[in-house]
Amino acid sequence: MLLLQIGCTPNSESSNQQTRVADSTYAQNTFGSDLQFLKKHTETIVLSNKKSQILVTPKMQGRVMTSTLDGLSGRSLGWVNNDLIASGKIKEHFTPYGGEDRFWIGPEGGQYSVFFKPGTQMDFENWYVPKAFNTEMWTLVSQSNDQLTVEKNMQLTNFKNYKFDVHVNRTIQLLNPVDVDSLLNIEVPEKLKQVAFESSNTITNVGDRKWTRKTGALSIWILSMFSPSPGVTVAIPYKEGPKEELGPILTTDYFGEINEERLSINDGMIYYYTDGKKRSKLGVGPRRAKSVAGYYDPNNQILTILQFSLPKNNNDYVNSLWKHQEHPYGGDVVNAYNDGPLEDGSQLGPFFELESSSPAAFLDSDQSMNHKHRIFHFKGNEQEMNNIAQKVLGVGLEKIKSAFNK
Repeated sequence: MLLLQIGCTPNSESSNQQTRVADSTYAQNTFGSDLQFLKKHTETIVLSNKKSQILVTPKMQGRVMTSTLDGLSGRSLGWVNNDLIASGKIKEHFTPYGGEDRFWIGPEGGQYSVFFKPGTQMDFENWYVPKAFNTEMWTLVSQSNDQLTVEKNMQLTNFKNYKFDVHVNRTIQLLNPVDVDSLLNIEVPEKLKQVAFESSNTITNVGDRKWTRKTGALSIWILSMFSPSPGVTVAIPYKEGPKEELGPILTTDYFGEINEERLSINDGMIYYYTDGKKRSKLGVGPRRAKSVAGYYDPNNQILTILQFSLPKNNNDYVNSLWKHQEHPYGGDVVNAYNDGPLEDGSQLGPFFELESSSPAAFLDSDQSMNHKHRIFHFKGNEQEMNNIAQKVLGVGLEKIKSAFNK
């Protein structure tokens, strides 16, 4: 079983913190309560810069399970599936432990999928997340005060029965305020609370054959899971221009079309209402995408920015739609997912996600590809957060809040 009660391996700063956590009681949905809980079930490492902290579980694929911008008593910003983790159960199709930054590999659907066995129907009954990046343990390689690295060797078989031998290296870095200003090209006011982190993810072809368009290719796929809250709206900027040149604005039919109560598109911005009550997903392709997305949580007054790698002049992204595809390398760069009930009435969450992907990795033997995925959270004066949203996303908070008038 994945979840082992093996305690913490914290840095020296976190060691004293762990002692305080063990002797304290924290309110539900706080960072401290999630830390206390996860300590009982798996190795936990806290990377900390005063009240800005992230909680990483090395053996659980090096997930950033959650973060806080207000210390142990602050709100836990990632979605953690406490009930499932406490049960110790492994779910047959997908074991959704949660995680504010978790590693996957694409494509999910199509003739080169690594989630469906050769010859099977592409439906939920036959969909299985590969164990290597779902439930299997990864190895902690190194650790310092503000970062850690994990790795994993895996073999994956796609729908065409082609076998990929892959080495994955993943480094989690807690970002300091100077990093944040530089990466977002802004100056964050000192009084604004913030926490930010980056995952740098590298896959290497350790087999003896090249990954080609005919064999199928893998991609790095990073997913950030968050707890839904009333009024949360995702905002994704896109490049405006003719469809003939840039393609459709977005893909909306992953799990059925999304109605206008949850989706609005205007003035170079996609708004998506994410309440965890209706399963749906959307995506933006490489000709339309910009390297950022985000959401605003008006109930908790938190602005969140996603920033990710977006190589120029590379439009080959794996297509993850659950069907045989005419354009298997016509997939999306950035996605948003809203969880909701499945056909049988059960539900994985509730949660919602922001996701980013690398291009298709057409790698020769011993070649590598890297993809970076960053999350920035801000809390404080709404006008100051509005200025950040305007500069980074290109839209103010009032427009995001009023997109659906809910």
